[in-house]
Amino acid sequence: MSSTAQAPRTANRVRSTSESSVELELNLDGTGASRIDTSVPFFDHMLTAFAKHSLTDLTVRASGDTHIDAHHTVEDISIVLGQAIREALGDKSGIARYGDALVPLDEALAQAVVDISGRPYLVHTGEPVGFEHHLIGGHFTGSLVRHTFEALAFNAGLTVHVRVLGGRDPHHIAEAEYKAFARAFRQAKALDPLVDGIPSTKGAL
Repeated sequence: MSSTAQAPRTANRVRSTSESSVELELNLDGTGASRIDTSVPFFDHMLTAFAKHSLTDLTVRASGDTHIDAHHTVEDISIVLGQAIREALGDKSGIARYGDALVPLDEALAQAVVDISGRPYLVHTGEPVGFEHHLIGGHFTGSLVRHTFEALAFNAGLTVHVRVLGGRDPHHIAEAEYKAFARAFRQAKALDPLVDGIPSTKGAL
């Protein structure tokens, strides 16, 4: 069992392009407190859920060309969130590394499995045919759910598997996916007192 004091697992990130502006702060060892203002209301809802269910304190302030499409803003926020997660994890010493969660939301059911592996990979299956074209909350398309996980996995260095096992309402399906990811990530990033050093036979993640 490691007796080394744990450094704060926090990060602050800023990203500014011609399409969006993002300021983000997070604390992986928080209580789930959040202040979210992305200019995309449904994504505000999903990021708030992510913070709450992953026990990550999260502040996001963002604006972008949402008069064209929500895509650029959601993508850039997801990139920055992934980068911040990777930074806050540090060398990943003492983490549980793996997480698995099965989350229902009324008729919808989603499973997420997370490995903080350092190897970006996403497997995403089970969304109903046509889900990617559905507008949730007016201008958040269903396709952005997968795109969020792609950007997060790539920029945070996570292996992520997300499966939709059932569902009818697009809002419920999307929310179950984000919550399942949050719960799995919560387990994976948790500090395990039985883990001494980095949880890999290679000695690095």
